[in-house]
Amino acid sequence: MSVTPDTQPSPSGERHVICMKWGTKYGPDYVNRLYAMVRRHLRGDFRFVCLTDDASGIRSEVQCLPIPALDLPAGIPERGWTKLATFSADLHGLRGTALFLDVDVVITGSLDEFFTQPGEFLIIHDYKRPWRITGNSSVYRFQLGAHPDVLSYFRSHFEEVRQRFRNEQAYLSDVLHRQGKLSYWPAAWCPSFKYHCIPRWPTNYWQAPFVPEGAKVVIFHGECNPPDALAGRRNRRFRFIRPATWVAEHWREG
Repeated sequence: MSVTPDTQPSPSGERHVICMKWGTKYGPDYVNRLYAMVRRHLRGDFRFVCLTDDASGIRSEVQCLPIPALDLPAGIPERGWTKLATFSADLHGLRGTALFLDVDVVITGSLDEFFTQPGEFLIIHDYKRPWRITGNSSVYRFQLGAHPDVLSYFRSHFEEVRQRFRNEQAYLSDVLHRQGKLSYWPAAWCPSFKYHCIPRWPTNYWQAPFVPEGAKVVIFHGECNPPDALAGRRNRRFRFIRPATWVAEHWREG
C-alpha cells in the first residue's frame, strides 16, 4: 500500500495522536494495537496519524502519512533522529495539539489529562538520571507547527548536533529547555517497565511484574518489548522476569 499525504488541513483545535513506524523493527500490529488502546482510553474526538514508510496492514481508522525527509547520511547509527520530523513547520497541513506515542508503549489508564496538563511542551523526565534535563520521547505533547526551529537547526547543523547529543531526545530537551518551554509529565503517569514494573531481585523470581499506581502509559525501552514482557524471561539470572499477564489485557487490537 502506498503512503499518500492528506492535503486537507485539519481544524486548529483538533486533537491528534501521532506515532511513527519506519523500517522493519515493528510490524503494523504495533500500530493497530496502539490505536485500539488510544480509542479505549481517550474520550471524545481525535485524529490518529501514523507517519510511516509502509502503510501495509495498518487498520483503516489510522491516517497514514509519509515521514518528512530528513536526508540523513547513509549508514549512521539509529538514534531516533527521525522523530524530529514531527516538528515540521507544516506537517501535512495538520493543526492543533499533538500527543506523540512510541508504537511499543502499553496504555493502562486515561489519556484525557495528557491533553489538559499545563505546559507548552511536555515530555517524560529521564528515569535513570533525573538530575539531567533530558526527557524520554516515548510520550510528548506539543502544538503542531509551533517549534519549526527544532527541525530547521537540526537539518542545517546535523554534524554539530550529532557530536553534541547522543540521540534526538537529548537534543530536543536541550533546545526547548534553553527556550524555557520544557516541562515534564507527572512522574507516576509514564513508568518504565524496566525500572518500575519488575520486582527487585530476588523477589522477581516469584513476583510478577506489576502496573505501578497512577500509571497511564507504560514505557518499554531496551531489549524488552510488550510481547517479551508477556512471555517473561528466564535466561538472565538477575533480570529474570515472570510473565506480565496484564500486558495481554491492554495490548490488543480489539
